[in-house]
Order: sequence, then C-alpha cells, then structure tokens
Amino acid sequence: MTSSHVTSSWNATPITGSFGLELSGARLADGVDPEWVSSLLAEHLVLVWRGQFLTHAEQVEFGRCFGELTPAHPVVPGHPDHPEILELDGAAGGRNARWHTDVTFMPTPPAVSVLVGDTMPEWGGDTQWADTRSAYERLHPALRDAVDQLEAVHRISPLAYWGEPFDTALGRDDAQRLYEEALRVPPVIHPMVRVHPVTGRRNLFVNPGFTTHVVGLSRIESDGLLALLYEHMFQPELVLRHRWQPGDVLVWDNRATAHYATDDYGTKERKMRRVTARGTVPVGPTGIESRVASDPLVAVR
Repeated sequence: MTSSHVTSSWNATPITGSFGLELSGARLADGVDPEWVSSLLAEHLVLVWRGQFLTHAEQVEFGRCFGELTPAHPVVPGHPDHPEILELDGAAGGRNARWHTDVTFMPTPPAVSVLVGDTMPEWGGDTQWADTRSAYERLHPALRDAVDQLEAVHRISPLAYWGEPFDTALGRDDAQRLYEEALRVPPVIHPMVRVHPVTGRRNLFVNPGFTTHVVGLSRIESDGLLALLYEHMFQPELVLRHRWQPGDVLVWDNRATAHYATDDYGTKERKMRRVTARGTVPVGPTGIESRVASDPLVAVR
C-alpha cells in the first residue's frame, strides 16, 4: 500500500445527522493519504468502507495511517504472524454485547481502531457506535459543568470481550487464564470528560464495560450519575448501527465513541479482526491527566 491518494476518487455519504461517513469508489489497498483520512476521522468519528477485503498485512499497513500500532490486546495474544491483530471469532468467545470503549482500563487507551469483517452471518451481528462528543454537548450546561470536574475509575473486566460469563464460549481454563492476567492490570483513573487531542472538543469518557465508579462520590451518587449518563449517551439519536457485509472495513475514533456488538446471530459464523493505534494520556477540561490508581481506598469499590 502506497501513501499516494487522490481524494476526488472517493465518494462520501454521511451515515447519521451527527457522525459517521461511508466512503466508496476506490480501494484502500491502492493507497490512502494518512493526513486526509485522519482529518476525516477526527471530524466524523466513524468511517466505513464496503467490500475492501483487506489482507492481514494490508490491514496492518492501513492501520499505521493513524499512528503506531499497539499489540493486539493487553492480556490476549494476537495473530501468530501479525501480533497487532486481535482476532474476534463469535464461535470462540469473540462476542461483546455490552457498551464499551476499547481498553480504557489502561492509562493510554488506543486512539483509533480498525475492524475488518471477514465472515458475517446472513442476519444479525450488527455493531452499534455511540457519539460521546454529541452526548456531552447535548447535556444541560449545569450537568456539563459538574462532570467537567469529576474523575472515574476504570478497570479490566476479564471476560469483557467475550460477553457475559453465562453466555461465553470460553472454557473454564481460558476464563481462569484471563482472570489471572487481569489481576496484573492495575485500575486507572480517567477524567469523566476528555478533551480531544486533535479537535479540542470535549466528550464523555465513561463506559459500562470498564468504568466502575466516580471518584469521591458515594455509591448511590456514583451509580445514579453513571446510569443517567449512559441512558443519555446511548439514546438512538446518538447511535449509528452498522450492518456488516464480508470485506467491510470500519474505523472509529476510540477517544470519542463507545460501541456495542449485537449478539443476535445465534450459532452463525462471525469472524472479524481488529488493530489499534496507540493513544495519548487522556486530559480533562481542568487539565488533570489520567493515571494509575495507586490508592486502594480510591480504586476499590
């Protein structure tokens, strides 16, 4: 894949009224300008290309348009030939029917994710994305002012990428290994509102997958506030739903979105692969930065 690209060769179609853009008319494998595609992503948050059928190597090269790639996952091994690629197979536990933002249990969560659809079910298996930037901007000013000041603890859920334990396709040995690996990952504290490092716009930076509680609030206050924010963030007006087809490529800004893999395809095959570009330390409106939660009285809930 070369870096040459003629932007006029792409046709762009908005997906919703607030975010998301579908691009067609050319091949990603023929080259894309990193600056151009990164600027599109910063504006639209989710980019979709149909029928690209990228090879593993082409996916890795395209992912590098958005920066240095990370290992596949902090506790899950990557593809044997491409350690940057996380393979997601619904038949092997690769499901996650829960709203989350990728890897926010680390001090520097990924900036961008690139997901390729290889084998899709005839029906079901859609992925939904939520626009946490518009969610923040549509809050009442008094509530925005309040959450601007707050921080929350994020910690790894060992089975987060494989659905609820009752539904997981993982065996007990695999679950035990994931649990032991997760114990080695300390919780982190993030600002509840993040200032985007490229656009400077603010967005909500909490998610049900990894956020456990709000720092300094009582359990009642923390649970109530997070429930309010989640109901606001995931209302249909702020959500984009993608119906997968084989060969699709979808890129999202992991700093300003959350997503949900709809588990409604039964035993049908659903195989995907993801790479992530390294992110920076999140910074809140007050200038406070994310950090490892070293005080157990703060970290544990």
